Amino acid sequence: MLGFSSRAFHRGIPYKMFDREHYGLEAKNAHILERVYYKGQANVWDGKEVLGSLLERFGKPQVPEETKRALKRVFAIILWGELAAWRISAELADEIEPLEAKMAATSQAFDEARHFYVMHDYLQALDATPDRLDWGPRRLLEEVMNADHLAKKLLGMQLMVEPIALTLFHVVKKLDIEPVLTHLLPYYERDESRHVALGVQYLPAMLSRMSALERAELWAFQAKLLTYEVVSNYWVANDLYHLGINPRELLDIGKAKQFRAMELVVPKWGQVSNLPSFVVGRYVECMGELSLPAGGKPLPLRERVGNAWRALRHGGEPVTLDLIPEIPDDAVPLIHREQEKPAKKARLSVASAA
Repeated sequence: MLGFSSRAFHRGIPYKMFDREHYGLEAKNAHILERVYYKGQANVWDGKEVLGSLLERFGKPQVPEETKRALKRVFAIILWGELAAWRISAELADEIEPLEAKMAATSQAFDEARHFYVMHDYLQALDATPDRLDWGPRRLLEEVMNADHLAKKLLGMQLMVEPIALTLFHVVKKLDIEPVLTHLLPYYERDESRHVALGVQYLPAMLSRMSALERAELWAFQAKLLTYEVVSNYWVANDLYHLGINPRELLDIGKAKQFRAMELVVPKWGQVSNLPSFVVGRYVECMGELSLPAGGKPLPLRERVGNAWRALRHGGEPVTLDLIPEIPDDAVPLIHREQEKPAKKARLSVASAA
């Protein structure tokens, strides 16, 4: 598959790594990916220092036992998701060949390692270290980790799992369930906002070199991942309700972010038809009505099927929002900002390359 298959990848010296045209990578996209690397260097934070400072300020995390159980189940997905992201970004850094994209993936691997150990230490302090994942989220993460094509890993992690994590971080932060977690999550959001750029800027180059059949397989893979996302939300629905989160709203917002990311990708490789996104979007609307009815109230099967049929025919209510959250500097005071090179001072923005 054009040298992108991660299961049959022959390792050699990538002498063409400086030749952007060879990989279909436009100069503007490459420049943004290079900035991702330098932004990561300039905005690094020490996980031990940040968590230690928050524990010193607010004390050991304390929440009611039922809330602790809910956080444990919901943030088990985040903890093991960070490990999956760490592994996948390390693989991407190894297997992606163009210099700028490789640099961006390398920066992400460093971030994800920090995210994993800090989240583990926080949950340990809360006495809520999670065990194994439920079937749905486990299948979701394993599908991405074991994907047979780098484009699938890039789509699955950067444009699907990362937007869901951004959504959950934002919602939990606003609810202020526990002060240490509330003040920790902006550091995660700042990093994750950079990570989405790798998918948005490099996936078009991969798509431009894939056959129609390979693209169809990619959209089918996306539909499969969305199915596991719906199942994952369904299985932690009671925990989300307990935390004050409507799981259907979380699903709708996460889906909107994912499709916003794809809207930024599609024009970059000259694709005019939005049929794949249209079909996948209607499918997810249908699945949502069947498993997580809008309004948060259980409905009889017949009514859910009727709502699913209407969603399949007419779609759902559109959700308009920004893909990347704006995190002010005062929300992340312990980021040690190093002096960036003059050419790298422009603000990193995924949308700026649209």
